[in-house]
Amino acid sequence: MLALSRLPDTAQGLINELTRDLDSQTLTWLSGYLAGAAQVKQSQIPPSLAAVPAPASAPAAAPSRPATILFGSQTGNAERIATEFHEQCQQAGLNVRLVRADRYATRELKDEELLFIVISTQGEGDPPDDSVGFVEFLAGRRAPKLENLNFGILGLGDSSYPLFCGIAETIEKRLVELGAKKLLASGLADLDIETVASPWKQNAVELAKPLQVSTELETPVSIVTTLHPQVQSYTRDNPFRAALLEAQPITGRGSSRDVRHFELSLEGSKLNYQPGDSLGVWPIHDSRLVDAVLAQTGIDGEESVTVHENMRTVREWLSHYRELTQLTKPFLVALAQRNSDPELALALSPDGLDAFRELLGTHQLLDALKRFPAEWDAESLVHALRPLAPRMYSIASSQSLVDDEVHLTVANVQYEFNNEERWGAASNYLSNLAEGDEVLVFVDTNSRFRLPEDHNKDVIMIGPGTGVAPFRAFVQERNAQEAKGRNWLFFGNPNFTTDFLYQTEWLRAIEDGQLERLDVAFSRDQEEKVYVQHKLLENATDVYEWIQSGAHIYVCGDADYMAKDVHSALQKIAQLEGGLDEDAARQWIDELSVQGRYARDVY
Repeated sequence: MLALSRLPDTAQGLINELTRDLDSQTLTWLSGYLAGAAQVKQSQIPPSLAAVPAPASAPAAAPSRPATILFGSQTGNAERIATEFHEQCQQAGLNVRLVRADRYATRELKDEELLFIVISTQGEGDPPDDSVGFVEFLAGRRAPKLENLNFGILGLGDSSYPLFCGIAETIEKRLVELGAKKLLASGLADLDIETVASPWKQNAVELAKPLQVSTELETPVSIVTTLHPQVQSYTRDNPFRAALLEAQPITGRGSSRDVRHFELSLEGSKLNYQPGDSLGVWPIHDSRLVDAVLAQTGIDGEESVTVHENMRTVREWLSHYRELTQLTKPFLVALAQRNSDPELALALSPDGLDAFRELLGTHQLLDALKRFPAEWDAESLVHALRPLAPRMYSIASSQSLVDDEVHLTVANVQYEFNNEERWGAASNYLSNLAEGDEVLVFVDTNSRFRLPEDHNKDVIMIGPGTGVAPFRAFVQERNAQEAKGRNWLFFGNPNFTTDFLYQTEWLRAIEDGQLERLDVAFSRDQEEKVYVQHKLLENATDVYEWIQSGAHIYVCGDADYMAKDVHSALQKIAQLEGGLDEDAARQWIDELSVQGRYARDVY
């Protein structure tokens, strides 16, 4: 029994009764709460009364089990939103913890009382890499009954993909099957994340309050500020105007691809980035596309439309604030209300997933408007279109080398559809800029795609096409760090003579010892196509030896094909070289991911 000499016997008894059955984690939390309460209480007492003992108050009820905010994030957006939500909960007096999915002990799930999940969807309804283990556990036979659990889910996705926020919906369905109860409707956020995330977070906080003992003084605002320094002044919503310093093609004449290297000035911004981060670029739509959409719909571009108290002309909305190069399901639903074409109806039906994929994968907005003509008024069109989202590009430079600059590697998307020219929004925008023109940009951090803190560790980098961009930054940074660990790059593209991106730099890095090994796969230089996964398998013995000796593996590029093929190749290497069966090889890969030694930046 604790002796509390400064308290009367009655108070000692109450406190001992209160703390008898509390575990060490809750006691630690309670001590912090009481310290914060004392600090604020003291600040509220007038100086003339500061020395007068306050009357004893009734003891607070024991705090409930901490709520858990579980996040799964591929590029950092879900982590950012979850962190903001965690702070919002703390400031509202909720007892809450923040846990990344691959750090969550699944045995604790059976005891959870209040669980919030913030998770992004990758590709065809897949979970982010850090959430695979949690999702598999939840779907498996070991998942416990959860009758005592209240939960809320915030899903992040992209409605230009068929299975928008698919993993969030899968998790919701499974939790309900296990007996859990929804505290609030799931939030399904598109690329304009805050439109859904902000009200969802506020509703979640208000609905959680009655389920927990109020602890309004748990974390004073001053402590929150100390632990979470204020973010940089230039953000997604307040981007920096970066001047274009240089732009040059880095594919040769005759290449099937137009890839360009861009260098932008960050001078005066005080923006900092690390290798592995991305640069967000706010594009402006080509006036030719805006004119074509206006002509197809018959809408006057100078007509004004108000959205959320912002009044702009239709031309301004379409040029700067609305998505025109990517179709989304909400727009197609609005289109189907105006055109009863059976092909469109099929694509939106439960049985039309393949037709829906085909439509999203081949048609831009203008193509859909032409294929399914309908009557539109200015307000309906603007409201039906998704807000324009920034395009994210892996940064291709180390700030240790380039200082107040940032470099990008961008594939200029151009093609023909029904004999008409089409292009990508941001790549076309960047490719038509002149030196000195300004671009609205911001830094998007990716804490899961980081070089090892131990500079003696080896790294294996797998980045075909423009996926090589972050590895240019990695090699530059490792050189600046004077890292002793070895660097091994796997690169692939169609042809050696036209598509060897940054060839001179890589060869110089080999000569200077910055690259230990360079393996390339040019798929169309021979009759049988060769890709980076084939090169991995050709070097299976050395790849496995590097990994077993502590190497970190990084993959960047296409999520639908390349990343899956590389993942399979790594599992195959574990089977061939490590003698593991299929299940053990899968667990080997999962463990590398949990350790932070297998990271992917895929799109």
